[in-house]
Amino acid sequence: MSDLQQFTQQDIEIIKEEPLYNGFFNLKKVYFKHKLFAGGESGVVTRELLVKGAASVVVAYDPDADSVVMVEQVRIGAYNPQLSQSPWLLELIAGMVEEGEQPDEVALRESQEEAGVQVEHLREVMSFWDSPGGIVERIHLFVGKVDSQKAQGIHGLADENEDIRVHVIPRQTAYEWVCNGKIDNGLAVTGLLWLQLNYLSLQKEWSKM
Repeated sequence: MSDLQQFTQQDIEIIKEEPLYNGFFNLKKVYFKHKLFAGGESGVVTRELLVKGAASVVVAYDPDADSVVMVEQVRIGAYNPQLSQSPWLLELIAGMVEEGEQPDEVALRESQEEAGVQVEHLREVMSFWDSPGGIVERIHLFVGKVDSQKAQGIHGLADENEDIRVHVIPRQTAYEWVCNGKIDNGLAVTGLLWLQLNYLSLQKEWSKM
């Protein structure tokens, strides 16, 4: 087994950054050099980066019904008839972390706004980069207990043109949909695979609480 070389943030030298676009998201071009595994330093590398910041994602699990609350909404990035049948995706509850907010606050707020549910026993289970080759976004994945009987209807903020439909899906069905590709967005896949590995401990901890 090869040794894991411990490069750090200090092993990249930012030459300059150029703002390219400021809108719903920000786009910038970065010029940088970095240390090499074989020693020495690279030439100047240029990359365009889509700057999104951070997002919170919630595995909203009902241990008594063994179901997960998910949401369905249109995603323009999935508009490609050659790659999928529909750009309406089945997702976990999620939202962007705005300036001054904490990830757990966003998780609780979005659960109410997108699905109309109150989350109990919320905890963060992992944090990871989303496609860091071209996107600056840190994902905070949470799990929380919900009463899925209260999850229904259409939600979203009118001033943001949100149109979000709530679904309550048996945990095993959601896992099967991940396996057969019916659920094919990365955050939902990650969260549901985590749930499949951990649902028994959640049931033991939360059932009838």
